[in-house]
Parts: sequence; structure tokens; C-alpha cells
Amino acid sequence: MTTSVLLVDDNPIVRESLRGVLALSDDVRVVGEAGNGRDALTLALRHRPDVTLLDYRMPIADGLSIVDELAQHTAVLALTSDASPDVIASMLRGGARGYLVHGHFDPPDLLRAVRAVAAGQGWLSPVAASVAASALREQGSRRVARDRFGLTDRERDVLDLLCDGLSNAAIAERLRLTEKTVKNHLYNAFAKLQVGSRTEAMLRWSAGTFDS
Repeated sequence: MTTSVLLVDDNPIVRESLRGVLALSDDVRVVGEAGNGRDALTLALRHRPDVTLLDYRMPIADGLSIVDELAQHTAVLALTSDASPDVIASMLRGGARGYLVHGHFDPPDLLRAVRAVAAGQGWLSPVAASVAASALREQGSRRVARDRFGLTDRERDVLDLLCDGLSNAAIAERLRLTEKTVKNHLYNAFAKLQVGSRTEAMLRWSAGTFDS
């Protein structure tokens, strides 16, 4: 099954590089490219791509201004050089399912992220999760902030591995659980965190940037 991808970045060299990486996989196909947010929306409506790789800083309309509308037609994976906690939180709240930072991922990481987002999962690159987590440390103790959720030790373990980018199957193997048990732990954890998606759970658990 082929995953269709729309590339949105104002730098043609970056688009060419991304296109080359995605071409390494037989199950990923680039269906369009845009250099600004306005054109991105037009192409998303035309092609209905499974995933859109979206830059944050662009002319005419930047990524943040269109992410909510774009996310109604395609799964959005933010891919930008901006690693500020505010931008990360804003893009994910706007509807992006994942966030990658240029210079902090390799080709296999990009392909894994594209496939995960296309499958409805969230994906935070380690640097994005780390930068977001620093915002929590500035607000106080990480453990105190996390304790307010009332999660069990096993639910914490599962969320930690989720933030590392592991799939349910990989988490199950790491913790020596069944995949069904992992899904149950995530279901309970999402309810306690008051989130509705893997991406929201990753951001809230990693950084505490959502409202308590």
C-alpha cells in the first residue's frame, strides 16, 4: 500500500532533499510540492495526500496559520528548523500529528515518521520532545507535574516508550507485555491525561505544555 506525500517548504533545495529520501522507499510517493501555505492548501484539496510534510516559516501563509485547516484533509507532519517549545506546542495543538526538526533525524527516521503519521499515530523526534520537556522543568519538578495525572507505574513506562517513538508492538516487546495490554494501558493513560490522540499524549507527557 503506497503512502502519498505532499512536500511543503519554501526552500526548493530542502524539498529536493526530502524527495530524494522518500524515493528510497517503494511504498512512499510524492504527489506534489508547495512553497507557501496558500499553495499547500490548494494541493492538499486536489491530491488528498495521506501525509503532508509542513514547514513552519514560509511566505504568504506560514505553517501555523494553515495547520488546522490542512489537518482536515491530510495527516500533517511538521518538519522545520524551529525547535522552540511554543512552536512545537502550537503546531501540535493546531492538528499536526508529529514534529521533526531539521538536522536531528536521518532518512530512516523520516520514513518511519511518515508511515507512523499515515497510520494515525503520533511522532515526536527526540530533540522536539527534549526541547518541550525543558519547558516543564522551568515550571517545576517533572515528577510533581506528572504525579497530578495519577498514572500507574506501568502506564508511565508505556508513555515513556511512546515518547521515544516506539509502536505498540515495540512497547509490548520491550516491557514483555501483550500488544492488547499496551493498548489498554494507553487507553487508561489517555483518559487520565485528558487527551484524545497519541500526539497529544506525547506532548503532554514529555513537556507538560497542555493546560492542567
